[in-house]
Amino acid sequence: MSVPPLSSDDFSRLMAPLGPFEAAPRLAVAVSGGADSLALALLAADWAKARGGEVLALTVDHRLRPESAAEAARVGAWLARDGISHRILAWEGDKPAADLQAAARAARYGLLGEACAAEGILHLALAHHQDDQAETLLLRLGRGSGLEGLGAMAAERPTSWGRLLRPLLPVPRVRLEATLRHRGQEWTSDPSNRNPAFARVRLRHLAGDLAAEGMTPRRLAETAGRLARAQAAVDSMVAEAAARHVTLDPAGFGRLRPEALAGLPDEVGLRLLAGLLLSVGGEAHTPRLERLERLHATLCGGLEAARTLAGCRIVPQGDSVVLCREPARVAPPLDLVPGSRIRWDGRFEAVVAGDAPPGLRLGALGPEGRRKVLAAMGRQRPEPVPTCAIPTLPALYHERGILAAPHLGYNREGAGRVLVSLRASPLHVLTVFACAGGNRHYL
Repeated sequence: MSVPPLSSDDFSRLMAPLGPFEAAPRLAVAVSGGADSLALALLAADWAKARGGEVLALTVDHRLRPESAAEAARVGAWLARDGISHRILAWEGDKPAADLQAAARAARYGLLGEACAAEGILHLALAHHQDDQAETLLLRLGRGSGLEGLGAMAAERPTSWGRLLRPLLPVPRVRLEATLRHRGQEWTSDPSNRNPAFARVRLRHLAGDLAAEGMTPRRLAETAGRLARAQAAVDSMVAEAAARHVTLDPAGFGRLRPEALAGLPDEVGLRLLAGLLLSVGGEAHTPRLERLERLHATLCGGLEAARTLAGCRIVPQGDSVVLCREPARVAPPLDLVPGSRIRWDGRFEAVVAGDAPPGLRLGALGPEGRRKVLAAMGRQRPEPVPTCAIPTLPALYHERGILAAPHLGYNREGAGRVLVSLRASPLHVLTVFACAGGNRHYL
């Protein structure tokens, strides 16, 4: 039985629930060269062009295989035939020996997000489809995930620069391949997709047996969708709880009253705590559910001593707890290039002035830096940041030492003009939070 390709009308119906878009929409599409992403790029380009917009295709070259650069260039040549702009983003530097897939995924999303932010593009389309959704549900079942994980991938997810879109989640892989065949477009196959060392590949080998028991990709994806509806309801409760009970400070730390946490339904409290840990800690993934549950129970019962989890320190302070970055996990200093935009420690984004002098770095203040800064300031005013969070604050360094610790109000020798902006910009979006001063913000 032949499988029909996706038409322009089919794709328009898939995009409709993800609107509204600009009058002339600009989209980025992540394109690996596989059938899924290549079909998405072609369909999205037609969709955007019909509305007076355009698509920028982004290919991440992970530099993990000798042939990857040539494959990325070939993707660009294919897309050029359809008039689609294309850019290659290279993952530079040393690669980790352990958990390479997770590191590559984090690097990929980081590069894609940076490219979108630089271009002012608010929508990044990803080619995850029905089979991916089914596999994700099974993988997360195996890891003991809670409701958030079992809801699998969302069709739309906000980020610090815009949002991720997955319009193809209802579409099986075979229809995407049929779409390319209909257009006469070839595609590449990543050899890692055949490597049984990866759990997803092993699951694909079980697909026939699972389908025979009624667990078809379509049924599994529909189950994930139903769980996602339940997740959306909990998300609404989490957002309300965050606005009422959480304070996130621009200096990158948070406050939460355990009494308020204990008064929430467990699922809401767990989700709120997980989001707060991610936002403050700058990590890419939530902690294991078992560890999160242990911390939640400890907080609700009364935290007596500081704890660490997900790159955070959780420190009791009066009737609340302070969540701040774990000093031992803070990223090393970064060199500042005049006129550049950088992200440091997964928590802060800095824009460097075009006339900034050479030799500047952005790094953690540290305990010694705290002592020097407070001594230089003469301790004339109370510290605006809790003691436990101060060593993790970003500081501006020069060969002569610390030029600025902006969140402590310390700037010397015109250092305040070096950074056009320095703001908290965590990788994880805590939907709604109450910022210091009582104002509500969306992050």
